[in-house]
Amino acid sequence: QVQLVESGGGLVQPGGSLRLSCAASGSGFSINAMGWYRQAPGKQRERVAVINKYDDIDYAESVKGRFTISRDNAKNTVYVQMDSLKPEDTAVYYCKCLARVGIYEYDYWGQGTQVTVST
Repeated sequence: QVQLVESGGGLVQPGGSLRLSCAASGSGFSINAMGWYRQAPGKQRERVAVINKYDDIDYAESVKGRFTISRDNAKNTVYVQMDSLKPEDTAVYYCKCLARVGIYEYDYWGQGTQVTVST
């Protein structure tokens, strides 16, 4: 079992910055990829940024050039630095971990953290 704990959400003005963190804990697992997804009211959850164990990174077009994903392998933690935030970035942000447990892969989700971009 893998537990994910997210932190760093909050209220920020347009043009501002926030940094989200997500730490994975548990035993008997290895991380194949971690990433951030978001869901705005009335919309489907969408992928924001993902980084895999080879450090391949994928960003949604809407955040390219503004968001930067990174990871700390020693801490099993993934970060996303969000700059030049826009009101349309307002959403609940979820961390996801693709973990290998034995011979199987599983998706684990965090509880979500609210990001609100507003004046």
